[in-house]
Amino acid sequence: MKLESLVESLLFVADRTVTVQDLATALEVEVQDVETALQTLNAAYLDRGVRLQRRGDRIQLVSAPEAGPAIERFLGMEISGRLSSAALEALSIVAYRQPVTRIQIEAIRGVNSDSVLRSLVRRGLLEEVGRAETVGRPILYGTTFEFLQQFGLQRLQDLPDWGELAQQLQEQETEEA
Repeated sequence: MKLESLVESLLFVADRTVTVQDLATALEVEVQDVETALQTLNAAYLDRGVRLQRRGDRIQLVSAPEAGPAIERFLGMEISGRLSSAALEALSIVAYRQPVTRIQIEAIRGVNSDSVLRSLVRRGLLEEVGRAETVGRPILYGTTFEFLQQFGLQRLQDLPDWGELAQQLQEQETEEA
C-alpha cells in the first residue's frame, strides 16, 4: 500500500488529533516521509468532501466546511446558536494574538470579558494553553480544533491577513460616513 493511503487510513480511524510523529512511529517511517504524504493528501482533498486540519504538529481528518449544512441535515443536528458580537470580538482577538490573557483581551476590548471567555471555552472554541510567566500567572487562551472546524479553516495561517481586514473595515467606515 502507498504511504499516502496508510496515513489516510490512520487518520480515518483516529478518534482524536494525532501528531505527525505518532503517524511516523506507527508506520515505521521518517517524519519527513509522513509530511510528504500529508502534502499529497492535502492537494488531493481540495475537491473532495474531506480535509486535513492541522494545528502545529497535530493533525486530523475532517469533513469539508462547505458540506456543513448537508451534514447537519443528514445527522438531524440543530444549527448552533450564533455568537454575540462580544464573543466574536474576543474570539478574533485570541485568534490573531494567541496565546493571550484575559487582561490583554480586556485591554483591547475595553470591557470585562470573563463571561464571554467562559462561554467560548464552554463552546469548545477556546482553551487554556498555559500560564503567563508574570505576577499571578494568569491563564493564556488559544483557539481549539473546534474553532478551526467552525470557521472552515485547515490551520491558523488560513485566517485572513489582519492588515487587509483592518483596511477593509476602514474603507467601509469611510463609505458609511
